[in-house]
Amino acid sequence: MLRLIRFPSRRSIAISIPVYRKPRPLRGYLYIGAASFLWGVAATMGRAAFTGRLLPGGEAIAAIDPLILSQTRTGFTFLVLFAALVWRRGWASLGVPRRDLAWLAVLGVAGLAASNFTYYVAIQRTNVATAIILQYTAPIWVLLYLALRGTQKPKPQQVAAVGLALPGIALLIDLFGAGQFRMDRLGIAAAMLSAFAFAFYNVSAHGVLARYDRWRVLLYVTGSAALFWTLVNPPWNVLAGNYSPRQWTFMAVFAVVSALGPFAFYAAGLQHLDPARAMIAACMEPVFAILLASIALGEVIGPMQLAGGLLVLGAIVVVEWPGRRKPSGEVAMEPLE
Repeated sequence: MLRLIRFPSRRSIAISIPVYRKPRPLRGYLYIGAASFLWGVAATMGRAAFTGRLLPGGEAIAAIDPLILSQTRTGFTFLVLFAALVWRRGWASLGVPRRDLAWLAVLGVAGLAASNFTYYVAIQRTNVATAIILQYTAPIWVLLYLALRGTQKPKPQQVAAVGLALPGIALLIDLFGAGQFRMDRLGIAAAMLSAFAFAFYNVSAHGVLARYDRWRVLLYVTGSAALFWTLVNPPWNVLAGNYSPRQWTFMAVFAVVSALGPFAFYAAGLQHLDPARAMIAACMEPVFAILLASIALGEVIGPMQLAGGLLVLGAIVVVEWPGRRKPSGEVAMEPLE
């Protein structure tokens, strides 16, 4: 972690002295675990909202369409994040050059909006376990894309990950037709599209994140996604849905649980862990989501699907596992924002 201490002089010249603080890996894992848990809670909440299931306390909520949940999630997140950044940093710190605005808009629409919407459609039409495990194959598609482009030569561990993932997906979606487990084709297609959109976002956002901090990128990405949903589904159409105060409260809470809270915890975790270890720790999300859906919604999958899910989870861990470890004396630095 790098903190800049500024000492005013008679000429009002700021002198910056870097102060190194030793990261705390355990604290980093706890932060990433909290983010993964919230994302798992969000997946269960989304499934409950789509099916009108009972919420804690025995009260039912009328079903909410995936489009509305995606739209309000990005809208609430953008508004809260915009207000917080303006209050803390001021207007001047939020600008980006015009050359990057179009690319940030593409990331918001083809990456964030597409990934969220198709993910929620998959949850609605299949179940939480299937949707989240298929979406988490995104690192494998990134690997294949980079290999096909010749950007990165596949490593043995990455080839092994693909070898685990493909049969795991086949088992998970009942490709071999066991007879007792039939998946919705549209739901499966939506889950795979969500994985592809998520992979596109991760590959394409790399250059932008090298130039801007994550909060500014998130602001413009969620803002472009919110604008896109406003054009697709104007606000008066949303208001025409006559959603109850309970539903609006649910959507606001969902935005915090699925976006603001996890992003804050994940950013804090990155101050103590390098990205590779953070991504490995984030693999707890499917586990949390499946356990919570089983407890809260009574969702179960058969033995073959369970085996397939374990294969895919194993592939995720293998492909994310760092090829080398940092020297023990190396200290990671993260700028305080």
